[in-house]
Amino acid sequence: MSETPESPETPQSPRPVTPGSQASFGTYGGRPVSFVRRGTRLQGRRQAAWEEHSDRWAIQVPRHVANTSVHPDYVFDAEAEFGRKAPLIVEIGSGLGDAVCHAAEENPDKDFLAVEVYTPGLANTMIKINSRGLSNVRVVEANAPEVLATMLPAGSVSELWVFFPDPWHKSRHHKRRLIQPAFAELAARSLKTGGLWRIATDWSNYAIHVREVLAGSAEFENLHDGERTGADSPLTQVWESGVESMVGGAPVKEGRAPVSTEHTGPNEGVDHVGGWAPRFDGRIRTSFENKAHEAGRMIFDLSYRRI
Repeated sequence: MSETPESPETPQSPRPVTPGSQASFGTYGGRPVSFVRRGTRLQGRRQAAWEEHSDRWAIQVPRHVANTSVHPDYVFDAEAEFGRKAPLIVEIGSGLGDAVCHAAEENPDKDFLAVEVYTPGLANTMIKINSRGLSNVRVVEANAPEVLATMLPAGSVSELWVFFPDPWHKSRHHKRRLIQPAFAELAARSLKTGGLWRIATDWSNYAIHVREVLAGSAEFENLHDGERTGADSPLTQVWESGVESMVGGAPVKEGRAPVSTEHTGPNEGVDHVGGWAPRFDGRIRTSFENKAHEAGRMIFDLSYRRI
């Protein structure tokens, strides 16, 4: 997710970090990671927001091996943090906080935890929390698998959201995709029985990948199994339009030749499997999603229930 950088400000003292640093592109504890930390520096209003609001809205987790890690002995107590017992919704990769803050504003009876490794995004989220007077959102700067594996108590999450994760187009990078069989196990651990996992992506290859991963899990059922097949399938529509292969799914800039990603899903002509959910109406359309629409890409929604 991209944004316009702010004008340079007087450099601020860096926030302290624990020993060990996340490689910008490599492994984490010997395992591939699903993210690249594109920036941790805060300036201007973001720095001010962090200094003023992080003690209130950011979960201060003890670290382990890196500055986005979570010590395995730490367990998040949502009831103590929010001062009440309410359904907990967790968004993985919350970006600038548009979706989670909109949802929190619309659902004051639910609590929300925004998980992100992009520090400026978390600062932006805290700005929104404060300006809107929200009390039911917290943020945490942390590696998502560790949040699901140890930080959150088993069965404590009512809904898990993963909207527009990094597609990692190149075949050799598919192992870095967030949603993998091992991640599905962690999601199942954190979700309560009957809890929902909502996923959205604007790339057909990732959509197929997610559908295959979750079809192989005995702990989830597709809420829309067999629905939206044939001509009604967004996958069929992408294959027919060829938008991803023609221009890489992005608008062609003036003076530039079209560029293909060459990493769309296998073109079978017609999608007979389906399983696509209708658009989740609880997800506000962010500038990121708008860009996908402007580029002509389809949005794939998938919804699963923890069995």
